[in-house]
Amino acid sequence: MVEDERGIQLALSGLLKKAGYEVVIASSGQEAMERLDDERFDLVLTDLALGQGADGMAVLAHSKNLRSEVPVVMITAHGNEKIAVEAMKSGAEDYLPKPFDNDEMRLVIKKALERTQLVREHRLLLDRIQREYGFGSIIGSGRAMQRVFETIKKVSETDLTVLVRGESGTGKELVAQALHQRSARRDRPFVAVNCAAISKELVESELFGHEKGAFTGADAMRQGRFEAAEGGTIFLDEIGDMPLDTQAKVLRVLQERTLERVGGTKPIPIDVRVVAATHRDLESEVEAGDFREDLYYRLKVVEIDLPPLRDRADDIPALAARFLERLAERLGREAMTVSPGALKKLVQHDWPGNVRELRNVIEKSAVLASGDTIEADELDLGRSRKGDKKPELPDADVPFADAKKNALENFERAFLLRALRENEGNISRTAEAIGMVRQSLQQKIRELGLRSEEW
Repeated sequence: MVEDERGIQLALSGLLKKAGYEVVIASSGQEAMERLDDERFDLVLTDLALGQGADGMAVLAHSKNLRSEVPVVMITAHGNEKIAVEAMKSGAEDYLPKPFDNDEMRLVIKKALERTQLVREHRLLLDRIQREYGFGSIIGSGRAMQRVFETIKKVSETDLTVLVRGESGTGKELVAQALHQRSARRDRPFVAVNCAAISKELVESELFGHEKGAFTGADAMRQGRFEAAEGGTIFLDEIGDMPLDTQAKVLRVLQERTLERVGGTKPIPIDVRVVAATHRDLESEVEAGDFREDLYYRLKVVEIDLPPLRDRADDIPALAARFLERLAERLGREAMTVSPGALKKLVQHDWPGNVRELRNVIEKSAVLASGDTIEADELDLGRSRKGDKKPELPDADVPFADAKKNALENFERAFLLRALRENEGNISRTAEAIGMVRQSLQQKIRELGLRSEEW
């Protein structure tokens, strides 16, 4: 507390100590700045007018320069509201005009400290994200995401072709970028191609380029995306939507490391690393004849499976914090925080649009929020898979014991298959992950008739 009048010092310090705060008093602006240099405080409460020497504005500037997150509350004399507004523009948290109301004083300080605590927790969370969970632009603390990070580390320095699989919005392009940035090709181009967004008529010209006169409108030679990525990485997103005849040409590039432009006859050597991605079940596409089997096996030299957000709800607070930080950087302002109630609501949502949907919700809520903290009622979560379907119940004429037995077996099958897939079919690792003895897990697999090809 910075106050030069003895009577106000005693009154305010008594009020604040009674409210449970530890109060340190400075009688001048100069003394306040010296204390700020030597000690750490949670809040600065300063009179605007401090007699001789440095005034409250100087104390405000000094405090913000040292530790910008510490809130400064100004006390102003009657008629100085205009100066107080200037102080707010300079970073003051709030101001109180004299004579101030005791209850208002307590409320202003309580709110300022609560906001500071949220900001500190937010920054601690971001530090923890980078230290423990961060991997470039990808965040994940669970087993599935840690396996993704380990795979990226192992294969990034190679030129092996990688197939990234996962639902729409799970961050497949971020994985491709991480593979590129950690590779020896990092200084060469990273070229992303959305195969689903290019028309069937233009896809080959986009990928392989064309020679002048190759078709109507081809007035000049044009390099394709593969040539643009020379020496670097090409990311073929949604490759499951690529036409079959184009798939054959991509296979040739992978096998022979050469390509021919549309309308050309001369093979062009190409040096690119290919990372492909899809949300489709390529095995089913192969069986249906909609995807080439030889290309499928050529692409899946290394597979990376990204789990949907609903299966890693523990990562939602960290992801929300990251999105708020980036939004703040773009808008040039302090990062907002998410209230505990809003976080609970975010974690309970099932996110059919995955991480992309979460980012959109966070950014929209941050822009429309009424304060510096996003509250639960300010979240627009949109649609949800939950409740879309009513649970399938057994027929009423089935004996209860039989219905219960069937339901339990269905649950055990689904639970164990998922656990085995997450642990890449490793029995010992799966048993450890779900808290079972290895022999018991093997016995249960036999009882349920689970086959290795199912996981």
